[in-house]
Amino acid sequence: MITLNQVALRRGPRKLLDDVSLMISAGQRVGIVGRNGTGKSSLFALILGEIDADAGEVQVPSGVTIATVRQEIADRSRSALDYVLDGDQELRAVQSEVAAAEAAGDVQAIATAHERMHAVDGYAAESRAARLLDGLGFDADVIRNPISAFSGGWQMRLHLGRALMCRSDLLLLDEPTNHLDLDAVFWLQEWLRAYAGTLLVISHDREFLDATCTHTVHLQGQQATLFTGNYSTFEATLAQQRMQQAAAHAAQEKQRAHMQQFVDRFKAKASKAKQAQSRLKQMERMQVSEPAHWDSPFAFSFPKPERMPSPLIRIDQASVGYGDAPVLSGLKLDIHPGDRIGLLGRNGAGKSTLINLLCDGPVQSTGSVQRHQYLRIGYFAQHQVDQLDMEASPLLHLQRDDPKASTQALRNFLGGFDFRGDRVLEPVGPFSGGEKARLCLARIVYQQPNLLLLDEPTNHLDLDMRHALEVALQGFEGAMVLVSHDRHLVAATCDLLWLIAHGRQSEFKGDLDEYARWLRSGASDEARKTADAPATIEAPPSDADRRALAAQRRALSKPLRQQLRRAEETMARLQRELADLDESLGDAALYQDEPDRARRLARKRQDARDALDQAEAQWMEAAEALEAQDAPA
Repeated sequence: MITLNQVALRRGPRKLLDDVSLMISAGQRVGIVGRNGTGKSSLFALILGEIDADAGEVQVPSGVTIATVRQEIADRSRSALDYVLDGDQELRAVQSEVAAAEAAGDVQAIATAHERMHAVDGYAAESRAARLLDGLGFDADVIRNPISAFSGGWQMRLHLGRALMCRSDLLLLDEPTNHLDLDAVFWLQEWLRAYAGTLLVISHDREFLDATCTHTVHLQGQQATLFTGNYSTFEATLAQQRMQQAAAHAAQEKQRAHMQQFVDRFKAKASKAKQAQSRLKQMERMQVSEPAHWDSPFAFSFPKPERMPSPLIRIDQASVGYGDAPVLSGLKLDIHPGDRIGLLGRNGAGKSTLINLLCDGPVQSTGSVQRHQYLRIGYFAQHQVDQLDMEASPLLHLQRDDPKASTQALRNFLGGFDFRGDRVLEPVGPFSGGEKARLCLARIVYQQPNLLLLDEPTNHLDLDMRHALEVALQGFEGAMVLVSHDRHLVAATCDLLWLIAHGRQSEFKGDLDEYARWLRSGASDEARKTADAPATIEAPPSDADRRALAAQRRALSKPLRQQLRRAEETMARLQRELADLDESLGDAALYQDEPDRARRLARKRQDARDALDQAEAQWMEAAEALEAQDAPA
């Protein structure tokens, strides 16, 4: 399908590709990964013929129909539905033939044109386009509105819908999830799984790549390497390669300690067992994949907040919106230090409205909203990068935030976000979107917040920076409320999921896999229909009934608590053993001086890891059983 033969490519003074040979076969579903600036989008431009290689050749078979997301809209007065239908160029050509034949009154031409219309499934095209728009989050009553009526983010969804409407042989998608909410991301990955052509997708969302790709192309050091398998398989392969280098062991020790501290703190809570199970799987996966990021240019952590009052925020019977009609009603919630909350729900459901209420943003509210006097908020909004001073440097931004700090201390801090050397003195105007987002995050980290409000913080961040952010958030000791379409970030950092839907906030009792199943089942649509239905009110139990039930629960839970305690003691012992083994394996000289001992220690570490997995499973079984017993009947 696509062949690169000894391709070299420069953009300005920078060489992006050098002597690259690569073949992508028809039907493969390929994720394109690599740090920002390695040439991912330029590779797409080469395939599309928009730029020429400086050396070598790029071969794409003639006659292949290619679909990609275009950025320009010539006529903004067209309806959203018509714009998406324009993506099927063959359909539009046949429709023109039908119109011309009917205008000419040529019976034979009319019959032939209608036969072609049937062959391209033209009579069902409008229904197909409407389903695409519904999956991308558009309500049925707005799809005939003009394009000009939609915001920039919704127009990006229209571009995506137009590309999906094309009955293509080759589909090129560059960061397709950036402007989607989690509901639409789930829908898109299911659509792409059913796509029959060849798929190339650039993305920094590892869960999305895992769900949609069978192969991975890694761009690094002016080379492009094709791996068989999805992103997790590629990451594990890369990690295994790098783990063979002794230096990688030492570089990981600090990061492992960070993650282990987070796991230990989380395991101390024998509640929320469903989320715990998902979290432990994520932690295990991160520990396996960590070596793939050992040479990341990013290294930062959140400093411990000066004060951590509890609760940080208390809201009681509040309504909030932007005008007469509230977006959310009946809000009753507390946020305490250590809370890690992920917000779920469609775009427009009120996730950002809730965050604006928490940070006392531009919303109108009624009811009681109490913010502690020592509350210190770090707020990242999607439009945050637009509020940077484009003439000022990263260093000057931090000097304005903290005039008393020394220049060297600020330079050292910015280095953790990969602003080094003269880069810290350059105006941010020409910076990429990812660099601007990194600077916004750096300013938030520097503020020492005790409550983080993060609204899509990973847009424009590459995989290394996303990994660094995950690790930093796991070590954060304050509270966090997160809106993100990056499932890996949500699963790796959030203990509690809140569903924002139908003007209400409620706890979603499950993990993200269950949320995806809930969406696919149509339960969310059913909930919308019955949102205003009165709840059944049951008579409260008597005091005697409550005492009897409590005594029964205590008797049943005693052996489970003992099992939980034994599992925790075993896990603590094995974690200490693993830490000692990692320290020994981190000695670079070991592999040269005592290779046999290195192999024995590696086997011993694997045995300890297997035993820890078994202890964690026992802990999880007991925690889930205990949670089931403690749940109200």
